[in-house]
Amino acid sequence: MYRLVDFASRLVNATWFEYFIIAVIIVNGIILGLETSGAVDRLYGEWLRIGNEVALWVFIVEAALKILAQWPRSWRYFRDGWNIFDFLVIVFALVPATGQFAMIARLARLLRVVRLISAIRDLRLIVAALVRAIPSVGHVIMLMSIVVYIYAIMGYHLFHELDPARWGNLGLSVLTLFNIITLDNWTNVMDTAMRHYPWAWLYFVSFVVVGTFVVINMFIAIIINSLDDAKRERPPEIEGPVSREQLMQEVRAARETLERLERRLEADDDDGNRPSHP
Repeated sequence: MYRLVDFASRLVNATWFEYFIIAVIIVNGIILGLETSGAVDRLYGEWLRIGNEVALWVFIVEAALKILAQWPRSWRYFRDGWNIFDFLVIVFALVPATGQFAMIARLARLLRVVRLISAIRDLRLIVAALVRAIPSVGHVIMLMSIVVYIYAIMGYHLFHELDPARWGNLGLSVLTLFNIITLDNWTNVMDTAMRHYPWAWLYFVSFVVVGTFVVINMFIAIIINSLDDAKRERPPEIEGPVSREQLMQEVRAARETLERLERRLEADDDDGNRPSHP
């Protein structure tokens, strides 16, 4: 059993195995895309379905090997959130693709493409940085909401008679400002206002500067800072797989070191308790 566990540990920690899983995920994603083509599905539909089944079995074997590598504490596999995600992808993929569950099964297969995030360490790092940035991003969203709300009310009072399609009420004003934030043809909105109010450029330029250049850059700065923090806190990666024999050798070496320290401490205590003669 120990040999089997050691083999599973070596396999799941091998670099080539990681690249193999990534390749399977990419190929499976391509297959899912080809299934959307009616012509391709008519010609190669059976082969595409076989490819999906093979990819699913590869993911099942991968999860089984990772669980086996943690034996006898296999439950440790579920301590990693990414492992839980991979396991749920397999569970959803086993939903029968018939009847009322057909649409759910088809959509669940798309999660296999998302598995590319869990398979690549750098992508996992980026996701961790985004999750870490959520509290700070929430404050920036509050600031952006206040700015948009103020400018929306101003835009309504200034331009609702001139351009009711864009500024007719508060909701339309907010949507117009969100369109301006994307910088998509925002000059057309400004030109329409400037035909009657030559000073209207002050309103639009100030909003673009505050809403786009300042607030959006704050989003980027927060995410970059979170990414740097996640990189610093990431544990160093072990180079190459570690076998059971290597771990046992390290344990024995540490045990021998502790025994030498204990003997030295006992010798020091004996010297300290020995009566001194004048």
